Amino acid sequence: MQQYLLESIGELQCHLFGSHRFYQVVETAEGEAHWQQVESDIFPPLTNQQPMSSAKGFFFAEREPLYVFDGQFFRETLPEPEPFVLFGVHSCDLTAIHYQDTFFEQDPYYQARRKQALLVGIDCTHPCKNGFCYMVNAGPGVRDETADLILHPLEEGHWLLVAVTTRGKDAIHGMSLTPASSHDMNQRWDRLSHCEHEFEDHSYIQQGIELINRDEPSETFWNKVGVQCLACSGCTTLCPTCSCYGTQTHKLIDENADVTPESSEQVRFWDSCLYEGFQREASFHNPSEQAGERVKRFWYHKFSDDFLPEFGRYGCVGCGRCEQACPGVIGVHSIMKRIVNDA
Repeated sequence: MQQYLLESIGELQCHLFGSHRFYQVVETAEGEAHWQQVESDIFPPLTNQQPMSSAKGFFFAEREPLYVFDGQFFRETLPEPEPFVLFGVHSCDLTAIHYQDTFFEQDPYYQARRKQALLVGIDCTHPCKNGFCYMVNAGPGVRDETADLILHPLEEGHWLLVAVTTRGKDAIHGMSLTPASSHDMNQRWDRLSHCEHEFEDHSYIQQGIELINRDEPSETFWNKVGVQCLACSGCTTLCPTCSCYGTQTHKLIDENADVTPESSEQVRFWDSCLYEGFQREASFHNPSEQAGERVKRFWYHKFSDDFLPEFGRYGCVGCGRCEQACPGVIGVHSIMKRIVNDA
């Protein structure tokens, strides 16, 4: 790793803007944050506010064609993205990208986008609403397993810049950079330690994880919770690690000469394991017909130790988006408190 002192964040933004399609989290006047493409070299200020939508959609498209059949042959439709930068990715979302990298390791559509991405992470210096990343090893400091570059705010408007990967080092080649001092580096660890102490007490989440892994929440408990699930897919859509999808075949109708009456297109789209028909089989047998069964499966997938050998961590990165989105009040904080109180 190489560490530098940036006098102005604009130096880095302008440098990367010249060679990448540039995306950054932007905060609105209403206090909401979202990813937005920056199309000129006038950059919005960086925000510590968590965007409601994670970076998942940049790699795992919400809807995309997989292949076209012209009546005789199948033709793959791989994306061909330009190099792009995600500037200011929070630690929880970077951890989620690492998780998705494992899940989609053999997926050519995901990998085509992933290989074109430069990830610039930013340390969180204050807890976000509903966040508990520190409890699930996903923050508040950016880990060096996924980010190409890491930013940390210092005193007097200066920034610590950490170049982690070869891609990150290549991206800043040509910039006039000053090596960071030990004081600059120590500031980072001191501020991250202070941030961890600012989080509220989330011990009930750890207790809930232990109870889930002992399979202690009863069937009656899950059935009660299931009644509150509206199957709106808010949690699964916003969750940065959810990867459920479905596929459909559509007949192509086009004036293009290459389209024949037999032409069709196979499309992949985001799905949700909380939908009643998600696991329904061709025989119409449904292994998870009851809402309580589906809600239980969702939370076990997030916190069961059974998935640790495959992914190396839990499927929850502590972003808290599900708590904010759920109209049935069964997001992560609500559900964990109920599991603990029911024990």
